[in-house]
Amino acid sequence: MSGPEFLVADLGGTNLRVGRMAADGDGRPEGVRRTATEGLGRHPGGPPAELRRRVLRQLETELAAALAEPAAEGVRAVGLSFAGPVTAAGVALAAPTVWGGCAEPVPLSARLGACLGLPVLAVNDITAAAWRYATPDNDAFGLFTVSSGIGGKIFRRGEVLIDDEGFGGELGHWRVDHSATAPLCDCGGRGHLGAISSGRGVLRAVRQAARDHRREFAGSALAVLTGGRVQAITNEAVAAAARAGDPFTDRLLHAALRPLAIAVAGVFAAIGVRRYLFIGGFAVAVGERFVEILGDELIALGCFGLSPAEIRAMLALGAADDDHSLIGVGRMLAAVVPGPRSAKERAYANADRR
Repeated sequence: MSGPEFLVADLGGTNLRVGRMAADGDGRPEGVRRTATEGLGRHPGGPPAELRRRVLRQLETELAAALAEPAAEGVRAVGLSFAGPVTAAGVALAAPTVWGGCAEPVPLSARLGACLGLPVLAVNDITAAAWRYATPDNDAFGLFTVSSGIGGKIFRRGEVLIDDEGFGGELGHWRVDHSATAPLCDCGGRGHLGAISSGRGVLRAVRQAARDHRREFAGSALAVLTGGRVQAITNEAVAAAARAGDPFTDRLLHAALRPLAIAVAGVFAAIGVRRYLFIGGFAVAVGERFVEILGDELIALGCFGLSPAEIRAMLALGAADDDHSLIGVGRMLAAVVPGPRSAKERAYANADRR
């Protein structure tokens, strides 16, 4: 890397990752350090306030340690992508997949800035990730992450469509199942999209189906992968069975992704966006079969005026890595932090003001 650098971090429900990026916002993060997030994933059922305290202490410790490394000399700003709604002032309003239910909002930018002695840009993780795929010509697209939970944002005309208070793009918390027995979401609500179509939601549904339909499960490729043990079923095993075309797993994935197809159909009907990218550990692990199943469900629903081929053409996987938010928040920093700018940076910055 040449020139001043940015420290970039991505705090999710599973991992906290910290790395460095060149100040021009190009390229990939370097020196990335990954640690398990000290939140709901490692301490299921823990009190939200206690998990919040753990995660914030971990975040401050990891960022300070990264800045103390010789390779971080010259870093002049920090970017944090955060798995929850964040206001324009960098206040995290909630973190369902990180510390669970209700907890006090956290002024991330101000708190971390005071701790680290550097300006800090804190944004929602999907807002950050959208900037990885944004182009100066402002081609509108929807970006969904399907991982521990579900997040989604719309990028259009140089900006992510959220308001200054962080509201918007939270389709993961749209209630799609109104039954009394609908699965619980990490936020405490019931029947939310993220509780059904996420990696965690799919895993829960597959394990329950394996218990309820033992004979069908016993004859499945998924049973071969897991030795026939329900508790040995993991998202990795589900993804492998789906890629292999296992009928048992395929049927369950169709049911799980149907609500996500409804969400995409709703966005299309409301604002006419015709490009949707899917990222996140679970979607990427399932691979092309993920967009094939989602396409099947979307075609069954219908998108007014579009043929089945046109509907399938709207859906695609993002890059097969987990650097989306790190790269995106680096590009956001390059557009807003004062300093020398390349022609590409100026194009992004000008697009963002339109």
